[in-house]
Parts: sequence; structure tokens; C-alpha cells
Amino acid sequence: MPSINDITEYAAILTNKFARHFNLTERQAINYVERYGATQLIQQQYGVLHTLSFDDAIESIAAYCKRKGGNLG
Repeated sequence: MPSINDITEYAAILTNKFARHFNLTERQAINYVERYGATQLIQQQYGVLHTLSFDDAIESIAAYCKRKGGNLG
């Protein structure tokens, strides 16, 4: 079972890469993924997400947010 530190570190890195991918500040990216519930998704699906490339994980998170009403991607 992954540690909370592993999940937290992965979520921080993924959010940072998400921000760069969509030309957002890190704060904007954090607010966006929190608003559309992707923060919980990252925590709950860490076991799968961390096996994907960051590009694939970013696209998965963006698609999830879009289904929840987001407008990126």
C-alpha cells in the first residue's frame, strides 16, 4: 500500500505538470482540480495513475474534470 507521502508527492508533481501543460499557474491548477473533484480522484486512483505516463495522467485528469463541467482540454 502506498504511503500518504508517496500519494502527496505524486499529486503535487502531477498538478505542477498539469499547470504547465495548460499554461496555468500552479495555484490555478490546484484550484481547478479541486473544484472538479480531481484531487480526490488522484488520491483514490493513485495505484493506476502513477503507472501511466504524466501526459496520459494529465489527459485523464483533464477528461475527468471536463465530465464534471471543466473547460480545459
